[in-house]
Amino acid sequence: MLTSRLPNKVEPYRLAARAESLSGLMALDQFERLAAQVGEQTGDCQVWLDFGIDAQGRREIRGRLEAELQLPCRRCLEPLSQRVESEFLLGMVSSDALAAELPSTHEPVLVENEQLNLLEVVEDELILSLPQVVYHDEAHCRVSRDQLSSGEEFVENEPAPASPFEVLRRLKDKS
Repeated sequence: MLTSRLPNKVEPYRLAARAESLSGLMALDQFERLAAQVGEQTGDCQVWLDFGIDAQGRREIRGRLEAELQLPCRRCLEPLSQRVESEFLLGMVSSDALAAELPSTHEPVLVENEQLNLLEVVEDELILSLPQVVYHDEAHCRVSRDQLSSGEEFVENEPAPASPFEVLRRLKDKS
C-alpha cells in the first residue's frame, strides 16, 4: 500500500536519465478541474510512474493510477462510488512541433523550464479515465425508469395509410 505523497512538480529529464520510478498518493481534493466536472472528491489517488528513455531516444513516462471516486448517477444525481483506473504512456516534449513527431502510442506531455507539473498530469489522466455515464443499479436508484419519461407516450390517432399517396389525397381533398 502506498503511503508517501508525490511532489506536485518534478524534473522529468533528470528522472528519465536515471530511469527512476515514483509511486505515491495525490489528494483528490487538489484536482479543481475534476471537481468542476464530477463534484468535490475526498481520499487519494494512487500513482505509479516509471521515467525512462526508449530505444529511439524519446524520454517517456509509463504510468498507472487508481482512485475511488464519487460520481453523480445520471438518473438521480446522487453520488455513486466508482473505481477509476488508467494506464498511460507519455512522451515528454518541450514544444507543439515535437509533440506532432511522437508516435500514436505516446500522448504528449509538455515540459516547461525542465519542470513537469505532476498534479496536472495526474488530473488529466483521471479526467480522461472517467466513465461516459454512471448509473446506480435500477433496483437501488431513487429514480425509476418510469419517472424519467419526458412527456406523454405517443398515441396514434389515425391508422397508418395503406398507400403513401393516401396522405396526399387527404390533403388535396381538404383544400
